[in-house]
Amino acid sequence: GWPTSGFPAPQGPFYCSVGASVAYGREVVERHTDACLDAGLLLFGTNAEVMPGQWEFQVGFRGDTTETIDPLICADHLWVARWLLHRIAEEDGVSVSFENKPIKGDWNGAGMHTNFSTTKMRDVRTGMGAIEDAIAALGNHHHEHIEVYGAGLADRLTGLHETCSIEQFRHGVADRGASIRIPRHVAQDGHGYIEDRRPGANANPYRVCSRILTSICHLD
Repeated sequence: GWPTSGFPAPQGPFYCSVGASVAYGREVVERHTDACLDAGLLLFGTNAEVMPGQWEFQVGFRGDTTETIDPLICADHLWVARWLLHRIAEEDGVSVSFENKPIKGDWNGAGMHTNFSTTKMRDVRTGMGAIEDAIAALGNHHHEHIEVYGAGLADRLTGLHETCSIEQFRHGVADRGASIRIPRHVAQDGHGYIEDRRPGANANPYRVCSRILTSICHLD
């Protein structure tokens, strides 16, 4: 979707878009979706993202309690899904980038937003207290998280383009500019999951999961 010279139109119409003038690369995305499902991966969904030619796919819990999922399974499935995306794009002569800021300037970067919860966070009796404890632990180890959340992270975590500055740690309800976002329905229900918005698209999912567990379980 990028012209051979110059730039496309400003961001805005590309997010969750439909139509040949704003949605680029859908054929690759749909073939990737099919391949992930055929492989039995825990693919949850896909959508066109804010920057033209940028897409998101989600791997993890799909609301089916009969499916077995934990941090290691999720990381395994994401690793295979990345490989499949590279392999499928290769057939069309397309290169895939997981860089934190693939295009410099007034364009969104690429993150690996990580949703997670513990049993206590999901429990209506202990939910918000456990969520607040987890957020405090994440904040206390902010710099340790940044160290393992992907190469080139400072280029993306600027405080602009739906990010919090790499130098700050903030949380908020439905706040896409925070380090940790509490979904609105979770705040209303008083229990559920939270989203760590700091990891970059090129982050190692095993290291991300390990660091989150280390922090919230007070293992260091």
